[in-house]
Amino acid sequence: MPVVPVLDSTIHYLSQDNAPFVFLHGNPGSSHIWRNVLPELGGLAPDLIGMGRSGKPAIDYSFADHARYLDAWFDALELDRVVLVGHDWGGALAFDWAARHPSRVAGVAFFETMVKPLASTDLQPAAQERAHKFRTPGLAEELVLDQDGFVRQAFTGGVRTPVSEEDMAVYLAPFPDRESRRPVLAWAQQLPVDGEPPALIPRMEAYGEWLGASEVPKLLMTFENSPTLLIGPEMQAWCEENIAALEVLAGGEAGHHAQEDRPKEIAAAIAAWASRHSLA
Repeated sequence: MPVVPVLDSTIHYLSQDNAPFVFLHGNPGSSHIWRNVLPELGGLAPDLIGMGRSGKPAIDYSFADHARYLDAWFDALELDRVVLVGHDWGGALAFDWAARHPSRVAGVAFFETMVKPLASTDLQPAAQERAHKFRTPGLAEELVLDQDGFVRQAFTGGVRTPVSEEDMAVYLAPFPDRESRRPVLAWAQQLPVDGEPPALIPRMEAYGEWLGASEVPKLLMTFENSPTLLIGPEMQAWCEENIAALEVLAGGEAGHHAQEDRPKEIAAAIAAWASRHSLA
């Protein structure tokens, strides 16, 4: 599998064909989550720094850290005119990269991601409780660092059908102990709710301006009938009102990690959208 040096570490990525797509995963996943989408479209799928088979440098794993290492990966591979496909934090990173490198972006497809800062009232009660726990010193470390339940829950409760034991083993492999799980906790603690974390909110507002002004083609895939979804009807309506050049496509029933539930539908939707706009 390809690995490239970036800054003081390395980024591992999957590569198939010479397609323009770049697939960015979220927390607590890896490029493995794209395994049934990538072959249908081709392209590249990196493991974010500290995740998957990428390196684990001694950093805070803030959003800015992830963006910095991802910038270095894009530059190392000299990627240009890419079509970004983002899920969860990968979507937010895609928006951020696009806003800062507008001439290098041909299109952005996204689902189940953070499109704007949130208020706690935007979250379901269970999600509000989780966000509070992850910001409670001691409890957060117990829940995420001292056990692997956060990762397991993502791919059992965050999907319509739990993943196989074989795939679960792949997701768990990067996080065998307390120290290795720090990137997972860092992501969980950065959910942008009620103005926290303060360093992230202006960055999200900046990419929000780009989303609202850029005529780069954009595709939002929505899903339904799961309590774990980030983008429900209200957030979809906000996207339709505030994101320029946006197409919205319903993808059917799926959990938050929709690539596990609907990979063929996701690939087909992106392929058709990209063809309509001559992106691939």
